[in-house]
Amino acid sequence: MKIIAFYLPQYHEIPENNEWWGKGFTEWTTMKKAKPLYEGHYQPRIPMDGNYYNLLDPKVMEWQCKIAKDYGLYGFCFYHYWFDGHLLLQKPVEQYLKDEKCELPFCICWANEHWTRAWESKKNQVLIAQRYGGEKEWIEHFEYLKPFLCDSRYIHIDGKPLVIIYRPELIDCLEKMLKCWQKLAINCGIGELSFAYQYVNYDLDESKDKSLFDYAIEYQPVYATTYMGMDVARNKTISKNKTKLFFEKKFHVILDFNSIKHLFREGPKKTSYDLTWKYILNHKPKDMKHLPGAFVDWDNTPRKGENGTVFTGATPEKFREYMEKMIIRAKTEYKKDYIFMFAWNEWSEGGYLEPDEKYGYDYLKSIKRALVETNELP
Repeated sequence: MKIIAFYLPQYHEIPENNEWWGKGFTEWTTMKKAKPLYEGHYQPRIPMDGNYYNLLDPKVMEWQCKIAKDYGLYGFCFYHYWFDGHLLLQKPVEQYLKDEKCELPFCICWANEHWTRAWESKKNQVLIAQRYGGEKEWIEHFEYLKPFLCDSRYIHIDGKPLVIIYRPELIDCLEKMLKCWQKLAINCGIGELSFAYQYVNYDLDESKDKSLFDYAIEYQPVYATTYMGMDVARNKTISKNKTKLFFEKKFHVILDFNSIKHLFREGPKKTSYDLTWKYILNHKPKDMKHLPGAFVDWDNTPRKGENGTVFTGATPEKFREYMEKMIIRAKTEYKKDYIFMFAWNEWSEGGYLEPDEKYGYDYLKSIKRALVETNELP
C-alpha cells in the first residue's frame, strides 16, 4: 500500500509573508501563538525537542525523508503555489529535486486558489490573485514543472506522472489547459500525464466534466465532513421547519434562527474524530476513479482561534486501528494501492505525522504497525 502524505512548504521565510504577516513569519509563528481554548484542548502543539525547523536547511528534508521511509510512507505530495508566473514557497521542492539524499518519491499538487487572508481570519482580502491566462502562460507553467515530472522519483500511476489540481472548478480554461499540457508532455518525451483533482467541490458539481481527470482524491477529513454536513443540514432543516410551525401555531411567534444561533456557540466548533472516521470507513466510492483518503487529526484553531474547528478524541491508537481498516478498504472497495494522507506537516491545522512533544513518534509508529498488520509491509 502506497501512502502519500500532503506536504506544506511554509516553514521558511519569504519576502511576501514578511510583508503580509511581519518579519520572520513562517507556519511556526502561528503555532507558537496557539493556546488552549477550553479545558483539555491540546494546544499549543510543540514539535518534539522544540524542532522548529527551517526548510531551507537541506538536512531537514533529508531527515523528513528518512523518518517517513522508516515508518512506511511511500511519498510526499508537495503543494505548489503558482500565480501566473509568480511563485511562492517554491524553494523546498526545488531543493528536494536537487538533493539525491531525498530518496522518497514525490508528486505535486497545484494549490490554485487566490492567496488570501481567509486562512487566518474571516477577512477574505486577496493578496495575490490567481489568473490562468492562455496558451503562453500554460506553456510557461509546464516548462517550470517539467524537471519535476522528468525526475526518477516522481510518482507515476499506471506509468503516467501524476499531476494534482487542488480546485479545478476555479479554472475557466480547464479543458484547453489540460489538453495543452498533455500535448507538451507527449511532445517532449514525458508521455501522457495522469490528472487528479482533490477538493470536494468539483466532486459535488454535476455540471463539471469529470472525464478530464483520471482520478478523484477523497481529501479527508474535508470530503467526509462535507457529505456529513449535507446530511445534518437536511435533518436540521426538517427539524427547524417543524419547530417554527409549532411556535407560529401555538404562540403566534415567527422564529428567526439566524439571529439567535450565536447564543448556542461557545468557543471553536467541535467535531467527533471517531464519527468522522466511521463515515470514511463506511463510505462507498462513487466510481473507480476515486482514490481513498485518510487523516491524522484536525485542529485549525492556531489559525482561526474561536472560529476554528477541533476534531475531538484523536489518539495514535485510534488512528492505527482506523488505518488498518482503511488499508483493507482501499484494496477491497476502491481496488487501489494508494491512500492520500492529511498530512505530513500541517501543524496549524492539526494534521501532522511528524513527532511532537506529547506523542513523540506514535502516529508514525501507527502507520507502520497498520501496514505490518495488513501484510503491506515486510
